[in-house]
Amino acid sequence: MLENYFPVLVFIIIALLVGVVPLVLGFILAPNKPDSEKLSPYECGFEAFEDARMKFDVRYYLVAILFILFDLEIAFLFPWAVVLDEIGLPGFLAMVVFLGILVIGFIYEWMKGALEWE
Repeated sequence: MLENYFPVLVFIIIALLVGVVPLVLGFILAPNKPDSEKLSPYECGFEAFEDARMKFDVRYYLVAILFILFDLEIAFLFPWAVVLDEIGLPGFLAMVVFLGILVIGFIYEWMKGALEWE
């Protein structure tokens, strides 16, 4: 019975090797020469002046959730477009209803000001 799990064990070992060996090689072979330019803050352009655990505005999370929501809904369009010839008119009408609900939700969010950033 245990011989049935041998391929799974081999797969796990290979996956660990593929994940761990490059990391170890990177730590061993990579040069470690930090200078002031590498250690300076980037992207924002100025030194950090507050605690890293500061509270974010709720609007940040709202925009992130809305992005994920619309991104996932748009992801439904790709499989639908691939099988559109097979599902015919009922599938097309179902997607029209789905997109209609999506547009109504988008208009509602727009009217409520959820997409505004002050």
